[in-house]
Amino acid sequence: MKKYIITNAEYEAAIKAAKINQNKHREKRLQVVIMRYEGKKDSEIAEKLGYHRKRISQLCAEFRQGGIEEYTKRNYGGNNRNMTEEEEKAFLSVFEEAAKEGQIITIDEITAAYDEAIGKVHESKSTVYYLLHKYGWRLITPQTAHPGKASDEEIKSSKKTKF
Repeated sequence: MKKYIITNAEYEAAIKAAKINQNKHREKRLQVVIMRYEGKKDSEIAEKLGYHRKRISQLCAEFRQGGIEEYTKRNYGGNNRNMTEEEEKAFLSVFEEAAKEGQIITIDEITAAYDEAIGKVHESKSTVYYLLHKYGWRLITPQTAHPGKASDEEIKSSKKTKF
């Protein structure tokens, strides 16, 4: 059977799920399935629900592959934070104290500690960068040269000796 054709049993399941649903994103996804069964074209569904036309077929295929349980199980949006504000502040206080003592702290150290604290490994460091930015941390790197260093020309001219 084709991935984009919705059967009567699937339509009934989508109607039933839509009646008990309280999530607006899930409701929109269920409406795609319902409208597809009712014979609406992809362009009509996309215009009414605010999806791209190609996304309509993708959503119907997802529905067909996973069934109603899998299709409605995913949560969209909401609070995806791993720690409360208090936990974040306590987590960063350890590094703040170390920085005040003069230790150099790298993003790799913070990321490893963060992953250990939440029990999940992140593929990228963006979550930790966001956390640091949220609390006003900034990147400080050593300068390549002393700020009061003389220019290269001044150094060359001072080395010249005339007899």
